[in-house]
Amino acid sequence: MTKRSDCPISNVLDIVGDKWSLLIIRDLMFFAKHSYSELQNSEEKMATNILSSRLEKLEKQGLIKKLPDKKDKRKKVYQLTKSGMDLMPTLLEMILWSAKHAPDLNIPTQLVERAQNDRAALLEELMANIQQ
Repeated sequence: MTKRSDCPISNVLDIVGDKWSLLIIRDLMFFAKHSYSELQNSEEKMATNILSSRLEKLEKQGLIKKLPDKKDKRKKVYQLTKSGMDLMPTLLEMILWSAKHAPDLNIPTQLVERAQNDRAALLEELMANIQQ
């Protein structure tokens, strides 16, 4: 992939800056969606061609990996890599920003309070839940 500049923000945007990639990561991270059909059934109703291309891009960038489903070897499931999980603090900050600037959204109050009171413990717990 050709980079636009040496700016670190530009780098992240080149990888996950489209309007779908972070939603896929969100679903893998917070909603334990792992199959193609589970990801396709997200609230945002992503078109199948977009979902396929974003999954391929995220896999190529090393943020997710595609594995055989343990229950049905013919099917594939998607899982965050360590690099993908490292986006957890960024997504948490996005949630907190939305809680502050768009309070009419459906944001769990308990999550916001925990993040404000003990962010490190919350991140540790969320990361542990992903790795299960």
